[in-house]
Amino acid sequence: MRILYVEDERELSSAVYAGLRKCSYAVDAVFDGHEALDYYHTYEYDVIVLDLNLPDIDGLDVLRQIRQGDCKTKILILSARSAVDDRVKGLDMGANDYLTKPFDFLELEARIRTLSRIAYIQTVSTLTCRELTLNTATKEAACGAVKISLTKKEYAILEYMMLHKNQVVDAKQILDHAWDSNADFFPDTLKYHIHAIKKKLTEAGGSENLIKNVRGVGYMVVDE
Repeated sequence: MRILYVEDERELSSAVYAGLRKCSYAVDAVFDGHEALDYYHTYEYDVIVLDLNLPDIDGLDVLRQIRQGDCKTKILILSARSAVDDRVKGLDMGANDYLTKPFDFLELEARIRTLSRIAYIQTVSTLTCRELTLNTATKEAACGAVKISLTKKEYAILEYMMLHKNQVVDAKQILDHAWDSNADFFPDTLKYHIHAIKKKLTEAGGSENLIKNVRGVGYMVVDE
């Protein structure tokens, strides 16, 4: 999952950015409203975490501009403005959730997970495909009773594909949602990760053909 994090407090931004990356999210961190809108119009995001007290464009103006033509991207306001009127205004303008500062990182991450389940019409924290299960809360994978040790990037790729099982996803879609804008890709980066995931699934007793290569198009997790 790819997140745009908009926060002008550099120390807080650095801490939250590191925490989200540790949870296997691809994260782009920006520090003002203009930059937020530039990134939003350049990349595709699953969730935007938005501060309101930004140095140039107010966060509510950023929210308003996004919502003028986009009602699908999930937006979580994370702000020191804790008055009821501020929360109501943000939600009425189109935010999907509102969390006030100070906050606990575990709650922030839980709310992001909740928004992602809404985005993908997912109601539980466990994704399943045949014998494979992914726990989106703990970021753990297993084939039956056998746990699979995935790298953060392998988990992110597999989670995105599981959220779109029985659908062909192309390389650009996976790269856009599993990597951030600072990523430096090699030509076979994705192929390498897909191969590693397939190998680990096979070693754990999973089906070898759970991930199908669709020649010239992309990849598909097949639930048969």
